[in-house]
Amino acid sequence: MANQNKEAIITVDGKEYERIPVKTHVVTKNDNIVDVVSKYTSPLLKDGDIVFISEKCVACTQNRAIPLKDIKPGKLATFLSRFVTKTPHGIGLGMPETMHYAIKECGTWRILVAAACGAVGKLFGKKGWFYIVAGPKAASIDGPTPNTLPPYNEYVVLGPQNPDAVAKEIAAAIKHDVCIVDINDLGGNILGCSDAHMDKELLCAILKDNPLGQDHEQTPIGIIRAH
Repeated sequence: MANQNKEAIITVDGKEYERIPVKTHVVTKNDNIVDVVSKYTSPLLKDGDIVFISEKCVACTQNRAIPLKDIKPGKLATFLSRFVTKTPHGIGLGMPETMHYAIKECGTWRILVAAACGAVGKLFGKKGWFYIVAGPKAASIDGPTPNTLPPYNEYVVLGPQNPDAVAKEIAAAIKHDVCIVDINDLGGNILGCSDAHMDKELLCAILKDNPLGQDHEQTPIGIIRAH
């Protein structure tokens, strides 16, 4: 069954793909991601299926979710966060706490150069220059939004570590291809794949409308099934 307001089947290049959201418990640092994926997908999988997993779900099992109350952003993070465009789909680095971790993850100089490039881009009406320069570590940092599932509505979640290796480990356990994705209603990226030959461009097209739900739906895992 598709999540609310999302179609179960999408057509890409004339071929239909079903996206099956998989409901889980609230995943935390106390969980093993291989065990979680195996438990919830194994009863549903068929030959040829691909499992896709939210990067936030993976990161939470790696203890990369940090309570807001434990973060003490500096003056630079507070200053730079004011210039980040905020959208209804995610706060990104538009709060001091998330910018603080962008600086920690990427380095001060890289974030300063990214900020300068972002400012120049805005002058020319170009979006996304900041994240192009800052890189995927910055882009995958998530802050809380009104629709974030508790307790993560009071956390900053970093991107997952070693997503390719994690995808391969899960794939070895469930005997199906796996990808770890960073998808929202504005688009997304494939952060990790269990097989280097997986078509990331096709996967992004199949998932472009963000079929997962991580609020009340509790579906941070999904299955792609070609028809």
